[in-house]
Amino acid sequence: MTQRVLVTGANGFVGKAVCKALLERGDTVAALVRRPHTAAEGVREWVVDSADFQGVEQRWPADLQCDAVIHLAARVHLMHDTTADPLAAYRATNVTGALRVAAAARRAGARRFVFVSSVKAVAESSAGQPIAETDKPAPTDPYGISKLEAERGLIEYGRESGLEIVIVRPPLVYGPGVRANFLQLMNAIARGIPLPLGSIDARRSLVFVDNLADALVHCTTDPRAAGQTFNVTDGRDLSVSELARALATQLHAPARLVPVPIALLRIAGRLTGRSARVDRLIGELRLDSSHICERLGWYPPHTVEHGLLQTAAWYRATH
Repeated sequence: MTQRVLVTGANGFVGKAVCKALLERGDTVAALVRRPHTAAEGVREWVVDSADFQGVEQRWPADLQCDAVIHLAARVHLMHDTTADPLAAYRATNVTGALRVAAAARRAGARRFVFVSSVKAVAESSAGQPIAETDKPAPTDPYGISKLEAERGLIEYGRESGLEIVIVRPPLVYGPGVRANFLQLMNAIARGIPLPLGSIDARRSLVFVDNLADALVHCTTDPRAAGQTFNVTDGRDLSVSELARALATQLHAPARLVPVPIALLRIAGRLTGRSARVDRLIGELRLDSSHICERLGWYPPHTVEHGLLQTAAWYRATH
């Protein structure tokens, strides 16, 4: 059965993959975006350029029917946030904005709201055991705090209004069009730059963007998803050194990984003021994604190898 889905943040890295997956399923897709002429072909574009979705309910088009929302739009994690009050800025977009969209969608007839949260709503690292959805959240930065507050606010709104809330917590997302640290890593590998990653054996969960998009589509359609929180990963966790070697293979570049002792990397991080970045690089961050598999019967349609192949092919074609 096809459905009518509104996607916020539809012109972003994940949003584009989600719209594609919905269109391939035969759904009617509308994109709520801030800039005109950025939605994919076949997607109805709705431009709302107000900050934090102010007035979204009053501006909702009379002819825009909606069964479900996939809410991707967010103030994203920034390494160097220069805002005077970062937590207030994150809350305005990620909490207040999400609740505005949920309320407007509910009044327009939506039955389900899929909120794309983050592993950072729970933790920055895992200690020996993968993080489960039932673990007690302990976010450490304004972004993670705002995502957790949004989860809780939406669950409460769902109880009050009857809107079915589904929370999805991905780890780092990669794929064609990826930016930030993953792109920097590919840049360095493609240029043959020696990297001090040879001794890092801590594993980190990842999710290929098409796997995440497929899971989000399932979360809009499967009645068993209502009221659930799901971790979504590729189902296989690589160490940073394994990831770098796999990318080097796909990029047809040498893997120049220098086995620098972890203790030295920590010292270098402290000396350069980059301890947080080094900790993210050398620390374990694994998610247990068995709940979505057991609850919905969902499994990643693409392997890690396929995801890295597609990402590297995009990189070689565009850089």
